[in-house]
Amino acid sequence: MNFIDLPAAKAAHGTVRLPGSKSISNRILLLAALSDGATDIRDLLVSDDTERMLEALKTLGVPVVRIGENHYRVQGVGGQLPLRFPIGEADLFLGNAGTAFRPLTAALALSHGYYRLSGVPRMHERPIGDLVDALRQMGADITYLGKEGFPPLQIKPPGSGAKEKEITVKGDVSSQFLTGLLMALPLFEPGSSGEAAAITVMGELISRPYIELTLALMARFGVQVDREEWRRFIMRPDQRYRSPGEIFVEGDASSASYFLAAGAIGTGPVRVEGIGHDSLQGDIRFAEALGKMGAKIRMGDNWIEASAPERGDLRAIDMDCNHIPDAAMTLAVAALFANGATTLRNIASWRVKETDRIAAMANELRKLGASVEEGADFLRIISPARGLTAHAVIDTYDDHRMAMCFSLASFGAPVRINDPGCVRKTFPDYFQKFASIIHTEQGESPVEIY
Repeated sequence: MNFIDLPAAKAAHGTVRLPGSKSISNRILLLAALSDGATDIRDLLVSDDTERMLEALKTLGVPVVRIGENHYRVQGVGGQLPLRFPIGEADLFLGNAGTAFRPLTAALALSHGYYRLSGVPRMHERPIGDLVDALRQMGADITYLGKEGFPPLQIKPPGSGAKEKEITVKGDVSSQFLTGLLMALPLFEPGSSGEAAAITVMGELISRPYIELTLALMARFGVQVDREEWRRFIMRPDQRYRSPGEIFVEGDASSASYFLAAGAIGTGPVRVEGIGHDSLQGDIRFAEALGKMGAKIRMGDNWIEASAPERGDLRAIDMDCNHIPDAAMTLAVAALFANGATTLRNIASWRVKETDRIAAMANELRKLGASVEEGADFLRIISPARGLTAHAVIDTYDDHRMAMCFSLASFGAPVRINDPGCVRKTFPDYFQKFASIIHTEQGESPVEIY
């Protein structure tokens, strides 16, 4: 098995330029494809997840041209209904990219074509039934090719029967379901001209900042959606996506969390560039969580900086993490360096991610000597009184965030990370960037991947 050995880190300081946001990159790629006109996309993330989206769009016949490094031009195929992609029948393999699979399912289900969507085995274990149920209310013709409620899927052109203009969807499994429905709304023809379509969320809506991100990006492409609290979303009638001409992708706020945590644990300061106080991404609020733990946080228009507390260690926190589900994983590892019991709540969505992240995180934290209690939607972590277990071997479960989070354990002891290449999903050169800010007794940390 491939692995990387990280030596014990003494301190962290420096500056890191962040890669583009995965969530923004894949949303923009699809919105550009659904638009009227050509869109120049700059600072696009280059990773496994965005490669799956780019491959899918090309397979569908969408003209995509690479102009330069992280710079792509997408010629949209929208502009009129019903939407038809240039290639009307195709098999799409989407790996384990939820930000590609869920929105593409919605868009293709309301277009006129025959498509089969599949992924890696883990994707076929990730539920999609709530999204399919909502799309069927809109007339979609979707068949499960395996287990009911899970990919792979067969999509055929929408039926001609009655369509609901008031669509309902559960909000407590994945915000990507609502994101997919919202992005597909301009493709939906509920009935008579001038009739507005609306989506009502049943139950609690998790990960709300990701929905705010979706709505903000849709607005950049000319489509306005009104919302009544977090329960009902109404699209003004007769709207179509139109290219903004050029659009830039923000740095990834979730990826920023590892470096900010390194600054908070390892003296600092560590600065990340590419996001700032006006970021569209909810995970920017990870910096607030670090501040509650005692870290010193500074922020500008396009940067955030973190340093260790002036006195003492980090403090334990008890926090509802619904608004930062991905970045909350970094808090779980930072808890190894905090005094007291850290409790992370409202993280049930971790169960249906790239792996069961609650179970995986609990397993690996225990290897480092932590006391961990796990529940259906929470983790409670107490750091080991005698310090971290040296030379622990951390398994990553083919989950990029597990690999990146546990690099921070090297501030307590040398650690081995298995399958470090899984970071290709969102941050291919993560360990090189991590090494650039880390200092050991011998100087800068070497990176040797075996």
